[in-house]
Amino acid sequence: MLVSIVARLLSAFVSVYMILCTLRILLSWLPSLDLGRGGELLRAATDPYLDFFARFPFLRAGQFDFSPIAALSILAVANNLFSTLAFAGRISVGLALGMVLSALWSAVSFVLSFLAVCALIRIIAYAAHWNSLHPLWMVIDAMLNPVLYRVNRLVYRSRIVNYLQGLMTGFAALILVRVAGGAFVGLLVRLVGGLPF
Repeated sequence: MLVSIVARLLSAFVSVYMILCTLRILLSWLPSLDLGRGGELLRAATDPYLDFFARFPFLRAGQFDFSPIAALSILAVANNLFSTLAFAGRISVGLALGMVLSALWSAVSFVLSFLAVCALIRIIAYAAHWNSLHPLWMVIDAMLNPVLYRVNRLVYRSRIVNYLQGLMTGFAALILVRVAGGAFVGLLVRLVGGLPF
C-alpha cells in the first residue's frame, strides 16, 4: 500500500516536471520573451536537468540539438515505471527493459518521422519549382543532406542521381526504417516484457 502511494506521488511529480521541461523547451525558442520571476524559477528548476543532456555531443547533429528529446524520454520512462509500480505493485526486469526500449524507439521514431516530413515537404517544393535558395529550404537541406547522402550512397553506390530522385529515395528509406523498426521494436518489447523475472 505504501509503495503504491509513493509511486503515485512520484509519477505525479515526474508528470509535472515533464510539463515544466516541455514549457522551458518551447520558451527557449523565444529568447527575447521576458517572463520575470516565473521564468527565472522555471529556468532554475529545469535547466540543470536539460543542460545535463546538452553536454552529450552525439545528441547534436550540426545546428540541431536533440537533447531535449532524450531528456523527455528519460522522464517518460520514469513516469511509466512509477505508474506501473503504483497500479501493479511490482515491476519485473523484463517490463522495465520493455519500457526503456519503447522510450528509445519513440525518440528515434520521432526523429525519423520528422526527417521524413521534411523530405516530403522538400520533394513537393522541388517538384513545384519553388525558390530553392529560400532560407527555409537551406535549413531543411542542411538537416536532410547528411541523411540523404548516406542513404543514396548505400542504395546507389557510386552512381550519380539527380536531387529529386535522391530526395524520393531518402524519403522512402526513412519511411521503411520507421515502419520496419517500429514492428521490430514492438516484437522485441513483447518478448522482453514477457520475461518472468
